[in-house]
Amino acid sequence: MILFRLFITFFKIGLFSFGGGYAMIPMMQKEFEIYQWLSPQEFADIIAIAEMTPGPVAVNSATFVGFKNAGIIGGMAATLGVAAPSLILIMIVSQFFFRFRKHPLNKAIFYGIRPVISGLVFTAAFFIAKTALFNIELTSGFFSRLVAEPLQVINLGSLVIMVASVVAITRFKLHPILVIISSGLIGALLFSFI
Repeated sequence: MILFRLFITFFKIGLFSFGGGYAMIPMMQKEFEIYQWLSPQEFADIIAIAEMTPGPVAVNSATFVGFKNAGIIGGMAATLGVAAPSLILIMIVSQFFFRFRKHPLNKAIFYGIRPVISGLVFTAAFFIAKTALFNIELTSGFFSRLVAEPLQVINLGSLVIMVASVVAITRFKLHPILVIISSGLIGALLFSFI
């Protein structure tokens, strides 16, 4: 039963998450909460690991969740589930896309999808920032606690690493792989002593 649930859940994630791995994060988070497959911290960690390893974020995350909950067969079921919709849809769409690519309705559909994908990516960034930069869950009293005791709420080490990473990439044009490796090493040193 768990194999079927993993396959169906990740098939649904793959089918309704347009815009790539980042756009899938909010839907994955919701599904993982329903089935309690990962805690919020584990989810944030697996997204970070999936980003650092070769391959798409969704496939790496699916493989990890499937493996964690049902072993190697579970990892295979979840990975197949998340990849199958893309394969099926691209085979169907490719038959019609090139025939109708200049059609006004086709352009209108893509203009409508773009803002939704931006919103999904923003939601994913917000979730990752919430778990990485703050020491408490975002609740109704979050902002009052943030104002009253900011040093208890904000994870200063993570904030420094994030700001340094943004500066390194935008100002100094360092390669993202170098920034990821450096951030991991700095985090290992910094958080092993805190």
